[in-house]
Amino acid sequence: MSLGPQRGATSPAVSASGRRSVLPDAAVVRGAAGSGPLGPDPAATRWDVLVIGAGHNGLVAGSMLARAGLSTLVLERRDIVGGCCVTEEIAPGCRASTTSYIASMLRPEVIRELRLGQHGLRMVPCEPALQVALDGGDVLAAWGDAERTAAEIRRYSAADARAYLAADVELKALAARLQPLFTKLPPDTKATGLRGYRELLRLGASLRGVRGAELDGLTRLLTGSLGQYVDARFESRHAKALLLANNLYGKHGGPYQPGTLLGLAFHLLTGGEHAEQGFFGHVMGGMGAISDAIASAGRAAGMQIATGAEVARILVRDGRAVGVALEDGTEIGARTVLSGADPKRTFLGLIGKEDLPEEFRAAVGGIKMDGPCGKVNLVLDAEPLVTGMPEDAGPARRALFTLPPDLDLADACYDRAKRGELADPDQLFVDCVVASNVDDSLAPPGRHVMTCFVQYLPYQLAAGSWDDYRDELGNRVLARISRFAPNVPGAVVARQVLTPLDLEREYGLTEGNIFHGDISADQLFHMRPVPGWARYATPVDGLYLCGAGAHPGGGVTGAPGYNAARRVLADLRTGRRPGRGRQ
Repeated sequence: MSLGPQRGATSPAVSASGRRSVLPDAAVVRGAAGSGPLGPDPAATRWDVLVIGAGHNGLVAGSMLARAGLSTLVLERRDIVGGCCVTEEIAPGCRASTTSYIASMLRPEVIRELRLGQHGLRMVPCEPALQVALDGGDVLAAWGDAERTAAEIRRYSAADARAYLAADVELKALAARLQPLFTKLPPDTKATGLRGYRELLRLGASLRGVRGAELDGLTRLLTGSLGQYVDARFESRHAKALLLANNLYGKHGGPYQPGTLLGLAFHLLTGGEHAEQGFFGHVMGGMGAISDAIASAGRAAGMQIATGAEVARILVRDGRAVGVALEDGTEIGARTVLSGADPKRTFLGLIGKEDLPEEFRAAVGGIKMDGPCGKVNLVLDAEPLVTGMPEDAGPARRALFTLPPDLDLADACYDRAKRGELADPDQLFVDCVVASNVDDSLAPPGRHVMTCFVQYLPYQLAAGSWDDYRDELGNRVLARISRFAPNVPGAVVARQVLTPLDLEREYGLTEGNIFHGDISADQLFHMRPVPGWARYATPVDGLYLCGAGAHPGGGVTGAPGYNAARRVLADLRTGRRPGRGRQ
């Protein structure tokens, strides 16, 4: 499978205004297989839809709109599609999921509607779904079967085994209550009169039947801390580590901060083709295979993708988005524009101040970003040998292990990150996946690909820059791993270290935030990206947000793109103009 672009050339013509515009009889899109001339149709001089960014959400939105018969062009700054859902070569013949690395919440609606299986997507369940390696040579796995997990926990505490089963039932029930909100429009908090009343009824219908203890549980889930929840229910460090390791990666907040319990519910939302709660999957071909399948589905419907096409600004005329201008000066017209970029990049970078209300710009400026994580991707000449791994463990079990510090150390790690400090190795939270154990297409014989997600990291260091400390981060991650898999440091033949600053530079994530804005109660649902504008439309007529900065947030779900496309189609059917104060 080739990851490189098929290069072509864009031949811009000069418009009457002196600016360059793409003409369909001259333009050739650079991109992956299936790209080519945009076609001779004169109507394509002004597209129905332009999508900024070929991340997986942008591709989902573009594919759905193309399937609806709209001429759709997706513009991507990099030379490959996928955004942060990519597979990239990090050493000769060795490919890694360089950023996102496990499929957990990819929406069944997206898989089915775009028929991604027919376009090459293949996922196999992670089994176990999660595994922690602990000091003293302990390895504890969380399996898809809760009873099997409880049996493992019972080795350390019979009470904790019972508590785990009770927590599994409780959290799955609460996650199921939240599930319907995932693909529904948040309430229009600006609505008044009869429309406002209908919005309240619609929200109430989603929560029909929630009462008593379940209401208490939802409140605790949204506001409580993971640390307090775990300490109140479990006694052994082993069980506590397992619960900590299943928290939301990339989220702000040490485990004792309010709102951190929400991570447990996120991982229990449904995912995969069969809508399984708590689904974790290895993607054959790496995470980029998800983006490739979505792109293939879109191309089959007529969607075009232009890579190497960086958008410099969104063109606005009389309060309406009318297209984009690329970095090279090329202008492309469209009736509707969707942005898969994060809210700050979209509204503070691509649109002029004069085209947005000042209060809206101020609200966007206040979105908490400050990405708290990074990645270290390794090519090894030996498989990691984790101390305490059962001798009969098969390749799938040996394909993943998490190294969570205990709750207090994790809290201390986050406190140091808030001060701009890089934590000591024993404080770092490292999640390791040896994807080549389950997919031998990622590396040649004798080589192993291991990706390491690491938190908590500061975006802005108190002293120096990430360019100075990039290698130090890699060294500290290896030092952390060496305590549990001593052979790994000596087996490294290549490594790639992605700091929060690298995530911003290379992947276009403002402040390195993988979720386009923190996943916290004050930045979710009707508050995402900002209050009053949670329904994908924006104050600029004809401009929509379709990336992770929109509801329901980050992760490789496809939900923001799916929901945004449905909103666009609904507006086109009704002729509604959502801008200028209406969301």
